[in-house]
Amino acid sequence: MFRLTPLFAAIAAFLMAGCATPNIIGLSPLADLTAYHIIDPSTDTVLSAAQAAAKLSNADVVFLGETHRHPGNHLAQMALFRALHERYFDTALSLEQFERDVQPIVDQYLAGDIGEATLREKGRAWDNYPMSYRPLVEYAKENGLAVIASEAPNTVVRCVGRQGPDFLATLPADKQHWSALTLRLEDGPYKDRFFEFAGGNAGHGESTGENDTVSAAVLRSFAAQVTRDETMAQSIVQHINSNPGHRVVHINGSFHSAGFLGAAERVMWDRPDLEVAVIHPIEVTDPDNPAIPEDLRGEGTLLLLIKPEPNSYVSDEEERDAIIAQMKFRKSVDCEL
Repeated sequence: MFRLTPLFAAIAAFLMAGCATPNIIGLSPLADLTAYHIIDPSTDTVLSAAQAAAKLSNADVVFLGETHRHPGNHLAQMALFRALHERYFDTALSLEQFERDVQPIVDQYLAGDIGEATLREKGRAWDNYPMSYRPLVEYAKENGLAVIASEAPNTVVRCVGRQGPDFLATLPADKQHWSALTLRLEDGPYKDRFFEFAGGNAGHGESTGENDTVSAAVLRSFAAQVTRDETMAQSIVQHINSNPGHRVVHINGSFHSAGFLGAAERVMWDRPDLEVAVIHPIEVTDPDNPAIPEDLRGEGTLLLLIKPEPNSYVSDEEERDAIIAQMKFRKSVDCEL
């Protein structure tokens, strides 16, 4: 699965930037990649998973942002999901990592009608499913909780990135439920943030030819990003509308909910009566003295401090070669719908 993008590299750089506050009292070093600290930025206190769940007791929707594949991040997600469910039994698990068209496969697995190998193959599970998402799904299955396959299929997202948002109007009737069909693409903080990360990189997005302008490619790429956000938000809201009183814990890449933007803000637009909380991960600059960068304090209701992952690249040449390979890969994959 080819998911490492220049956008994610830019996001990682952003998350590790900024002037950090002094070390919070009682905050131990992040000894390894499985370590994490849950922080309440309003009080600069360290919370256990149970204390975090108590802090979030009024939340109807909790976005658990993640740095994909980070072991500490995934361990914290499991601890928080369990603690939230223990406080409120009617809790559903929503996953960016399963796409809407495979919801019947997910449901069959939860019902015990198919095995995990079939779930992973026919459900197009991410290749890190066993280590990262299996614990969440198994917990949901054992406790009779709904699992929402909330993401728009990559085939749809790719076509929007290649052809623009008007592509959604061409989806056949039997596939229109795969994705949100209306995209809110207006100017605002989320669009500004996306353009800050992606606008300077002609390789980002789904450019279709050499004559593409960077601005056109990035506008389409933003539409593709918003297709994901709108679909995840719609999936969450539809579940709550159909199950009044249920709460949803949603797992997504942190950019989709950072600063209460992306999918999080779309849930709030569609259901302003819902209480939405965000747990936002931050890869700290100094694991021995973990601290909160001042400019990231508002990124979530609670913050998850984790140790930085190894550098993806150690030289400009190495990174440039990877971007060129990525661009070639994207141009080789056509819109399949």
